Amino acid sequence: MRQTLLAALLLGAASFPTVAVAQQTPNITQTITGARLDISATGEVTRVPDVAIISAGVVSRSATATGALQDAADRMQRVLTALKRAGVEDRDVQTSNISLNPEYRYVENQPPQLTGYTASNQLTIRFRDIRNSGKILDALVSQGANQINGPSLTIDKPEAALDEARARAIAAGRARAELYARSLGLHVARVVSVSESGGYAVPPPAPPMVMQMARAADTSIQPGEQKLQVTVAMTFELQ
Repeated sequence: MRQTLLAALLLGAASFPTVAVAQQTPNITQTITGARLDISATGEVTRVPDVAIISAGVVSRSATATGALQDAADRMQRVLTALKRAGVEDRDVQTSNISLNPEYRYVENQPPQLTGYTASNQLTIRFRDIRNSGKILDALVSQGANQINGPSLTIDKPEAALDEARARAIAAGRARAELYARSLGLHVARVVSVSESGGYAVPPPAPPMVMQMARAADTSIQPGEQKLQVTVAMTFELQ
């Protein structure tokens, strides 16, 4: 009995180190014999935005909830038809919000009086032809859209431009390391580590604007240029 218990205890004790080793994460370090230099470098490129993201919607008011919702639905259907007629694909149109809110009139010392309802139906639209998006917006307003927010201009596929920015960041980091090394009477022996600490950031959208229905409108959207930046952290060994 004692031998059996002792064998079980020894077997259990032997199993614990194996489990602990299996759960450990390898800690790989590099030994630097020379001077260590840490540098942060940024690479930047510019591109013309090719996508405009805009929120367009309808706001309807009626004495009844059903009336407000129905009017908003009818006007939104005209807006969707105008988008299809303008060549905007279904994948670039997404419903972002539908809401219904009661409206009250407040009189001092009296309970609130219900006066009607406001219904809102909002779409998020991606325009891939930025230069013609202004004309499309004007058409939407003429078809019942009475609320336009945006635009937010962006780049549809930024990876190629970001890779160019990465290459520029690496080149800038190496050039800066060479400058430090020469100033110290040393040379760059090797790159110890490289990590990316920042990337492409979409600029904040333009302040919301409300477009009133108008037949004589001439909205123009200018894409301009957009900066794409990548920041890298680099560690060098100088000798």
